[in-house]
Amino acid sequence: MKIEVMRADYLDPQQAADLVFLLDSYARDPMGGGIGLSAQVRENLALRLAALPHAVSLLCYVDGLPAGLANCFEAFSTFSCRKLLNIHDLAVLAEFRGLGLSQLILAELVTVARDRGCSKLTLEVLEGNEPAKGAYEKFGFAPYQLDPALGQARFWQMSV
Repeated sequence: MKIEVMRADYLDPQQAADLVFLLDSYARDPMGGGIGLSAQVRENLALRLAALPHAVSLLCYVDGLPAGLANCFEAFSTFSCRKLLNIHDLAVLAEFRGLGLSQLILAELVTVARDRGCSKLTLEVLEGNEPAKGAYEKFGFAPYQLDPALGQARFWQMSV
């Protein structure tokens, strides 16, 4: 079995199609919300990402087949006064789970973050997504908190 993790070239038609396929598959999964991407997103995602210098995506292939992805964006940590890399999406297709692909993707993201001068990687994970939580903890991630008495940080959102 040949496993390859690479930085996506958003302008390469095959890689762009693989990125959209993988993200749409993730979106259709219950952990991704259970609803596929809209036609507008499918048609424009790669070009819109290509226009963002702070975006980076990884594609993972198993024997040449698209199997996993990560979409990440640089942000800034005021406490360290350095950039950070936020993992916005990390997904492995169901038929490829259990092969350690998430660990390979995360290892490559460490390299990406270091290459970009980032101080840390951040991500959000659903409370009930035990397989993902286990994979992240195995890699070294931990819930974020400043003071244990105040509890863990929570990810919130508001549409505008």
